[in-house]
Amino acid sequence: MTGADYQRVFKDARRQRGRDLTLLYRHSESGEARLGLAIGKRHVRQASDRNRIKRIVREAFRRRRAHLPPVDMIVLARGGAATMDRRALRAEIDSLLERLQ
Repeated sequence: MTGADYQRVFKDARRQRGRDLTLLYRHSESGEARLGLAIGKRHVRQASDRNRIKRIVREAFRRRRAHLPPVDMIVLARGGAATMDRRALRAEIDSLLERLQ
């Protein structure tokens, strides 16, 4: 996704909230599901934690991409995401993606 795509999603987005992750999404003109990540330093201080969250979210997206509607989505993390283990993060992102269908 480009910067303009991010701006479009932030400007006119629907929201799915989990405990520590938020999914912003809107219909995509590209005809396929696309993922953007906004894991900020303000909420997740350690770079290793930010990278771990991104890896887990990307993998969950890759596995479900074929079954997702055509939306542009951005995943945001709150501070608690840094302390979640891999299974809990994966369960939360799977739950958010499931709600899109």
